This record gives sequence, structure tokens and C-alpha cells, in this order.
Amino acid sequence: MERIDAHQHFWQFEPRRDAWLTDELAALRRDFRPADLAPLLQAHGFDGCVAVQADQSEQETAFLLELAGQHDFIRGVVGWVDLQAADVAARLDYWQQFELLKGFRHILQGEADRALMLTPAFRRGLAALYRHGFSYDLLILPDQLGYAAELADTFSTQPFVLDHLAKPFIKAGALEPWRRQLRELAAHENVLCKVSGLVTEADWQGWQPADFRPYLDAAFEAFGPRRLMFGSDWPVCRAAGGYGRAYALVEDYLCPFSADEQRGFWGDNAAAFYRL
Repeated sequence: MERIDAHQHFWQFEPRRDAWLTDELAALRRDFRPADLAPLLQAHGFDGCVAVQADQSEQETAFLLELAGQHDFIRGVVGWVDLQAADVAARLDYWQQFELLKGFRHILQGEADRALMLTPAFRRGLAALYRHGFSYDLLILPDQLGYAAELADTFSTQPFVLDHLAKPFIKAGALEPWRRQLRELAAHENVLCKVSGLVTEADWQGWQPADFRPYLDAAFEAFGPRRLMFGSDWPVCRAAGGYGRAYALVEDYLCPFSADEQRGFWGDNAAAFYRL
């Protein structure tokens, strides 16, 4: 078994492009490279990671693939391509030559059209994605869970993985309707889920591990341990406690699970999903 951090980012900070890194995220307004992550992976017993896009450009995809080619511990890349473009099939033909490119993601959470994923153009792109053998990361907010369930039903053989549990409202302590809609999405066997990005949905300075238990309970009840995987969401997690605390709260939660279930969560599930 190899242990895999299934969700982290690299970037070269550019203020205009990275406007989402507001003053509140001042600690993230710098470059983050593989050399910064490697000691953290080693310290927490991880053998590798999956690098996920943060910028919506094909240049981002090329940048991550270049890093993956230079660092063996980057086992796979989730890039970006314009799924709504008329030439998306041709672009996927091009990207298919890169073995380390495993899937794609679009920042649906930021779209004004909350149901963009259900539009004809997006569906056409997703159909092309499936034909080319790529997975798809769902980056959405709770209000989009219903649309994601419809998408997963329509594309019932497409491998999907939900990022960050759809970012539940942990700071507010709200569970519904997020929990119910998470179960509805999880009813589709082609959807997995990353236990990632949770600390930044809590009180950044004051969160306690107990704050996350209802949300972790909901995720494990909905998906089961064989369809869940760990992601640090580094370096974003630095804004709310850092890698070590984000890791520890999940590690403690997993203690009652079987050795086999823990192996799946910490690596085997991600390796199978992303074909690492």
C-alpha cells in the first residue's frame, strides 16, 4: 500500500490572476512549490500526492505536468480544460498523451450560473472527457449538490470525485440540507468523495476537532470508507491551522476503523480512482 495525499496545490503567485487570495489569505500570497510540500508528506508518512489545478487555464495543466515530471512523488495531476469549448475533443486528444494527467476540474463553485454543469455545452464536454478516459473533480458548494446528483445520474459510468465534501457550513454548525443532499449524491456509485478542505470551512483560529465530527459522520455514513480519500488541501490549509492539524483531526477520527478501511482511505482508494 502507498499513502497518497489526494488533493493539494502548487502555484507561482501572481496578484492579478490570484485575486481569490484576499488579504484574509495573506499567508498564501507567495509561491508554493514541490520542495515546500515534500517535507510535510514525509513527516506524515505519505508516499505521493495528486496535484490539483487552482487556475483555470491550460497553462496551469502544463505547469503541473512539468512539476510532476520533475518530482516522482507527484503521482498524478488534475488539470483544467475548457469543457464548453467547441474543440474540447481535440484538446483532450492532445492532453491524452500525458500519462500523469488523470483528470480535470472546473471551479463550478464560483460560477454565477449555479447549474452550469447541466448546460448542453458542459455536458458535451463531459461526454468527451469520458470517451478519453479522464476522471472529473466536482468543486461545488452545498447549493449545487442537487445539480451534481443529476449530473452523476446522467453520466452514470463517468468517475466523479467530490472535493471538500462540497464545503459544508462548519463554522455555522449547519448540517441540513447539506447532509441529506450529500446522501443523495452518494447514492450514485460512480461518485467518490475527498475528506479535504474542511478546516477552512470552520472558525480558522478557534476550531476544535469536535467541530468536524458531525460532518465526518455524515460523509462516512453516505459514502462509506471505500469511497472516501484523504486530501490535505495544502497550502490552503495553512490559513486554518496547517497540514499537521488538518491531518491529525482525520487520523483521530479513523482510529475505530479496520486496518483495511484505513489503508483504503489513506491511499488505495485514491490510487484506484486516479489510476496511479
